[in-house]
Amino acid sequence: MKPLIAGNWKMNGLQAAKGEVKALIGKFAGSAPDDRDVLICPPVTLVAGFAAEYSDEAIQIGAQDCHPNQSGAHTGDISAEMLADAGAAYVIVGHSERRADHGETDATVRAKAEAALRAGLTPIICVGETREGREAGQALSVVGTQLAGSLPEAGAEIVVAYEPVWAIGTGLTPTLEDIGEMHDFIRSKTPQGTRILYGGSVKPGNAKEILAITNVNGALVGGASLKAEDFFPIILAAPGEM
Repeated sequence: MKPLIAGNWKMNGLQAAKGEVKALIGKFAGSAPDDRDVLICPPVTLVAGFAAEYSDEAIQIGAQDCHPNQSGAHTGDISAEMLADAGAAYVIVGHSERRADHGETDATVRAKAEAALRAGLTPIICVGETREGREAGQALSVVGTQLAGSLPEAGAEIVVAYEPVWAIGTGLTPTLEDIGEMHDFIRSKTPQGTRILYGGSVKPGNAKEILAITNVNGALVGGASLKAEDFFPIILAAPGEM
């Protein structure tokens, strides 16, 4: 199983951000190692341009969200088919910021994941508990409920990303033992072969020890993916094909 190192740029990046992608590719001397996959999910305004320019390079391009429907009267929304047509290979669904800011339920996330599969995209399905849930000893039950409600039918090719809500952008991370426990739990609830990513304040200084944990098959990286000099060492920290 190849580890997947994915960068979620969130609402960051203008056309000038191409310079960071070029810098990242330059560090690979044109090709990424064969034993890991590298993905950047920029804002939707950059997806088509990045996919057209870098499709033969060291990285793949994904998107950050999609609508469950293929088309229709949904002003401002983007369908999975549109993303595929723009050159995306993956799409993030169910990120905690979407769940919190837009009221997305597990059922909504599942519908988006199914839409991604319908369009030929690989969905990266995000799950994770709040600080309150962790402190109440409910982390496993919260994530278990999210998995049960958010994952499409068994047999589909998906990626699951565990991102404890309280660790996203805060500089805080769970203990290595907590990460291992959660990833073992998610492994028991997901189809065989599913890659399980860890996300939540991943940075060059902690990536190697996190990526060495059993059942951590890569990382979903936020702020540290915006700069090539930060993202590149995280990519290299992955232990290679597992």
